[in-house]
Amino acid sequence: MNIEGAKVTINKSAEEAFQFFTVLDNFEQLMPENTQKFEVDGESFVFALKGMPEIRLVLGERIEFSKVSLGAASSKLSFSLTAHIDAVSDSTSDVQLKFDGDFNPMMAMMVKKPLTAFINTLTENIAKL
Repeated sequence: MNIEGAKVTINKSAEEAFQFFTVLDNFEQLMPENTQKFEVDGESFVFALKGMPEIRLVLGERIEFSKVSLGAASSKLSFSLTAHIDAVSDSTSDVQLKFDGDFNPMMAMMVKKPLTAFINTLTENIAKL
């Protein structure tokens, strides 16, 4: 299952955007208002939204100034959330979030709507940076 957020332009250079996404504490600023838990632990963080189970994301692939990936810490669910960064100018860049998950059809049907809403909220909050 693939979900792509809208591409948004932010007032940060590609380098600044890359640095922002590699500091996991910064993800707390992007989380929805109904976040009940957010804890950073080394190269991973755990978050929980109201009425949802806790999810741990681990910092994964990093391509300097263009890509930062977070992956599932659990082998039970295989997915990644990737921020793609494209320089627009020296002081602005485009950012697009992409979610890729390997779910069975029933699970995909259940999680597609809330995941799409989650990606859209993250994207809206990135646009405010």
